[in-house]
This record gives sequence, structure tokens and C-alpha cells, in this order.
Amino acid sequence: MARTPKVGREKDPDLDRIRALAPDLVVANIEENTREDVEALRAAGIRVWLTYPRSVAESLAMIRELGEVTGAATGARALLDDLEPLYADVRAQLAGRRPTPVFYPIWREPWMTIGGDTYIHDLLATCGGANVFADRDRYPTITLDEMAARAPEVVLLPDEPFRFRRAHLRDFDPYPGLPAVRDGRLHLVDGKRFSWHGPRLAEALRTVPALLGHP
Repeated sequence: MARTPKVGREKDPDLDRIRALAPDLVVANIEENTREDVEALRAAGIRVWLTYPRSVAESLAMIRELGEVTGAATGARALLDDLEPLYADVRAQLAGRRPTPVFYPIWREPWMTIGGDTYIHDLLATCGGANVFADRDRYPTITLDEMAARAPEVVLLPDEPFRFRRAHLRDFDPYPGLPAVRDGRLHLVDGKRFSWHGPRLAEALRTVPALLGHP
């Protein structure tokens, strides 16, 4: 099987390599890729399609649109036939339930988390969570004392972009009265379920509500 050519990482693409491959389409993301890189590729005559989903609904629309621009509408439709009913079912099941206050850090030293205008925030809300830093900007720097003042009942520690591990659970030892600590609801989680758009959404919709106390 032929290997797919490697053209750099998300935030550091090898533009010369991409131009040499002369792709029919480059799929870029506003958060991951710079304006300069996108404009350089377009200047070289390469078609670039930009994505920027900030909600579960927008990620579903992105799948449909990507299917259309790549000539894979049938495959996109098959994926949506699984995701859209699942999305509707989760929203219906959780309608009227009290959302669970949740803290979702994305970095440590300094501590950073997610604000209300992010895909992760909307995914948590869809699955029955109330992001305790919903009132802040997209990726605010915070302190654990600020976090404790907001009394999350669940803390989710993902493995990306910062790789949280079991040793980091001790960071919360100074807060024994925190509901998440008191009730043993500090969870190490796969970050892909929370931040990757597309097929990973199915896994998130099936598993995250239970993590937030919504079996």
C-alpha cells in the first residue's frame, strides 16, 4: 500500500512540498492554520477550503459540505445518517435536566481552559455539561484557585493538547472541598472525543453524558 506523503504538521505545513504535490484541494482550519499559509497556497493556484466549526451543529454541516466539495457526498451522507439521529437523541434525553458544572483544562503551567465560543464548550453542553468558564474568552489563562471558586462537579483532564496523566491528579489535592474532588469525579479522558470533528463525534455522544453524570 502506498504511503500518504507527509507535508508537515498542522501548524507547520511544508508549503513547498504541498505545492510540488499539486493537490486538487487543501482542507485548512482557521484555528490550526495561518492566514499567510492559506494565502500562499491560494496564490500558487491551489484550491483551499477553510473549516471553522464551533458547535456540534456546525461540525455536522461541515461533514455535509466536505462531502460536496470532495465529491464524496454519498459517504458524508452515510456518516450523517449515524450522527444526526444520535445528536437528536442525546439532546432529547437531556432536555430539562440540570447541566453538570464541568472544568475542562487544555494546558498546565500556565493553566488554560475553554471559553463559551468553542467547539469543546458546545460538545460539553450537548452532553449535559455546563462549562464553568463559559463567560471567558476562547482559551483563557486561569488559576486553580479561580477554578475552585466556580465549584465544578466534574473535572475532565484530556491527553491533548497538553498530555494530562495520573500524576496531575495531585494538582487538585489542595482542594478537598471541591465537589469534583470530594466525589471522586476527576477523569483522565481521550481529548479526541472532545475536540476532533467528524466520526469521533459518535463516540463522544455515546460516552460523555455518562462521564457528566447523565446515564
